[in-house]
Amino acid sequence: MACLLLALALAALGWWATRRLLGDDTAADPNWVVVDEGAGQLLALAALPAGAGPWGVLLAFLLFRLFDIAKPGPVGWADRRHGAHGVMLDDLVAGGLAAALILALRQVLPPGLL
Repeated sequence: MACLLLALALAALGWWATRRLLGDDTAADPNWVVVDEGAGQLLALAALPAGAGPWGVLLAFLLFRLFDIAKPGPVGWADRRHGAHGVMLDDLVAGGLAAALILALRQVLPPGLL
């Protein structure tokens, strides 16, 4: 629950800060802005069960990075948005997809495997 709350707080703060940073330049996506990555990664981590070990954390990280780099479907759509929406939304969607996959895996894998 803490990861989810922190992800939501970081996403809101990141949206605000990115809007202020970009100003009128809605096409910019500075590569040194990483608050979006943090919020997306926290969403993926939020799907892990309490006490998940290092393999679960590694899985959450790898799934998030896979979706963030490959930009399938909704992640690619979000990446094409402009302004703060474009900067923040693609990573939040990637984190959400990673979380959804982790939650699905938790339903089919034996308990304690993640």
